Amino acid sequence: MELPRSFYRRDTGEVARDLLGAVLARREESGTLKGRIVETEAYYGSEDPASRASGKRTEINKFMWGKAGLAMVYMVHGNWLFNVTAEEKGVPGAVLIRAVEPLEGLELMRKRRDREELRDLTSGPGKLTEAFGISNDYHGTDLISSERISISKPGEGRVARDVETSHRIGVREDLEEELRFFISESDCVS
Repeated sequence: MELPRSFYRRDTGEVARDLLGAVLARREESGTLKGRIVETEAYYGSEDPASRASGKRTEINKFMWGKAGLAMVYMVHGNWLFNVTAEEKGVPGAVLIRAVEPLEGLELMRKRRDREELRDLTSGPGKLTEAFGISNDYHGTDLISSERISISKPGEGRVARDVETSHRIGVREDLEEELRFFISESDCVS
């Protein structure tokens, strides 16, 4: 069952933490790919120096002020990054999905990544989008109503228990609050 819009219409940090254990699914002609979300980062608005919303509105970040539950996909260092918008409309916020544990569609992921080891498939935001075939074609997609891509509640017994936090990875200037969340026992954390 897909997460409802109300799940995303909350504080970005809470959404980032609560996405741990949920399942990202992408459907295509060649099959379905699924992965359990094991690492996220929260990004707020203009007061967050590492956020896409810290500057002016652009074609890339405009969805951060829109409705919650939209995909925001943009390129950094030659890699597509997959984010989900959060907060109430008019309040910018987005969660970067940094890593998932592959659950379904492993052969397709291995082919796209040219890797065999499970850990090498989706243990980082660029690896994840390459393995799942996510590009800017998904920018602005509504994850609540899309038939191509969605995020659903974790299966029975798969709720994240051992969650750790740290500062966000690869940002020049960070907030004092630790906004990277990850499932400590997962081998697929970046």
